[in-house]
Amino acid sequence: MLSVLESIQPVIKNSKFVSINELAMRDFCNQVTEADFANLGFALELQPGEGLSQGQQIAYIFVISAINFCYWSEPKWTIEDQGKFYDGFFGLLKATKRAIKDGFNLLDANYLKNLTKEDLAEILKGNVEIPLFDERLEILKKLGEIIIEKYNGSFSEVIIKSDGDALKLLEILASDFPEIFNDVANYHGQEVKLFKRAQILIAHLFDLKENKIIDIDLTGYDDLTACAEYKVPQSLRKFKILEYSNELADKIDNKIEIIQGSDEEIEIRANTIWAVELATRILKEKFPEINATMVDHIFWFKGQKKSPDDKPYHRTKTIWY
Repeated sequence: MLSVLESIQPVIKNSKFVSINELAMRDFCNQVTEADFANLGFALELQPGEGLSQGQQIAYIFVISAINFCYWSEPKWTIEDQGKFYDGFFGLLKATKRAIKDGFNLLDANYLKNLTKEDLAEILKGNVEIPLFDERLEILKKLGEIIIEKYNGSFSEVIIKSDGDALKLLEILASDFPEIFNDVANYHGQEVKLFKRAQILIAHLFDLKENKIIDIDLTGYDDLTACAEYKVPQSLRKFKILEYSNELADKIDNKIEIIQGSDEEIEIRANTIWAVELATRILKEKFPEINATMVDHIFWFKGQKKSPDDKPYHRTKTIWY
């Protein structure tokens, strides 16, 4: 089975719309310090509530990872929680944790399998309907159905089946949950594996394990790649590491949708993964413990710091990120 890094190589070699500036990458890496590694994870935010079992904690990671995609809209989907406003992934975390506190049984596979449109609308209630609402509903129902049919209703059994190996778990997520996690593309007849949400699910599990929130056998953290979505390439472009053709840059800067599965979209995602991989190799010279997930998080968190000259992120309507 080809790995993600192997599968993206035809895209890297033949990209017409996206390229990687290795001089800019080395300049960025030279500026990275140990402080950039502080508080990279999401461990505190990934805990759904007090007094929940390890199995429920793992279920929560599956649930949020299954529907962690496509938040952009005009106006942007936003929720209010205790007088503060949240959007994107942090909005999803706040909305789902609030729902669990209010009695919505999101951590139970049977509840998910029979989830109603009315319940999910209340759970994700914001200023506007969240983009791709119907797709999120069907994904959560499918998640519950598969966990019941293949894993006796236990999310933890998915990890047990993998023998605690990250790459084996990645394969299981793609094969046993294809409608949810089999994130692949076709680039001129070549299958390209991207696996954004499956990899972030596994990275979240590692985050919780390393912070001693859950106690599971899980190895292979260094085998994961970057998560190809829209915030990391925006950050890579900000640091002049990703360079776009004039045609693609014009589309992104004018917020023209980039069609899922187009050469432009696949090239953005594949080059994002490869750029983070190259940066990881450079940074390992100074920080031997670094891995691609950590470098991905550095770019993601730096992308959360706004500046007036920021370019927009690319817009693609998709369930994959």
